[in-house]
Amino acid sequence: MPDPSPSDRFKPEMPKIPGVSTDDARPAAPDSSLKLIVGVIVILIAVFLGARWALRPRHADTKTAELPQIDVPSPAPDPSALAPHATDDAPSIARVEEMAKAWSSKEFFVRNGLSGENVPGILVRLPGGSASRASGYWAFSTNAPFGNCKLEYVTDLAKLRNDYGFDAAKHPMVGNPCNHTVFDPAKTTTLPGTGAIVRGAIVQGSDLRPPLGIELRVRGKDIEAIRTE
Repeated sequence: MPDPSPSDRFKPEMPKIPGVSTDDARPAAPDSSLKLIVGVIVILIAVFLGARWALRPRHADTKTAELPQIDVPSPAPDPSALAPHATDDAPSIARVEEMAKAWSSKEFFVRNGLSGENVPGILVRLPGGSASRASGYWAFSTNAPFGNCKLEYVTDLAKLRNDYGFDAAKHPMVGNPCNHTVFDPAKTTTLPGTGAIVRGAIVQGSDLRPPLGIELRVRGKDIEAIRTE
């Protein structure tokens, strides 16, 4: 056997790996089918994007579509905001012509000089009295003298019978719905311990006194609330 040449003598041999031939160690060539699939996907994406661009609106209206008008109902006005508020500078609460009929009424507020609060009241036209004099009217606070109840001016005689159990009413009355006390605006009484004569005598019920009165004054055609009792 001939001796290896000097170049072959010093040429290192590749290490032998059991079970692996030198041909298997070479990197495999890319699969042609994979290339085909990738190419098809690229073509489909290009076709999709091109079709989308071709079919885009040419003259799209960029203006925002107008929303339909929805009618939102206005909140009901606050009755306290509509009622007149009597102050020292502007004490008028009604005009004489507004209170022409007997037993006609009107709600109002008057400033309490001691507490500074606005006291709710009701003005009533008394029958038989002069429209040009304060004695022809009666005004009272709807805040019950004791407790947190609100007094009401009841013009419905059937309500006085059904809700208050009071059958003797011939005209509007003032009622305390908490204890069914009834006050008669046509009658006066004397406050115990003071001797003061006040309107709204108790004709039924357990309240200790009539409603708190509000002093009135008639100046020209204006009816004015001066102060609370």
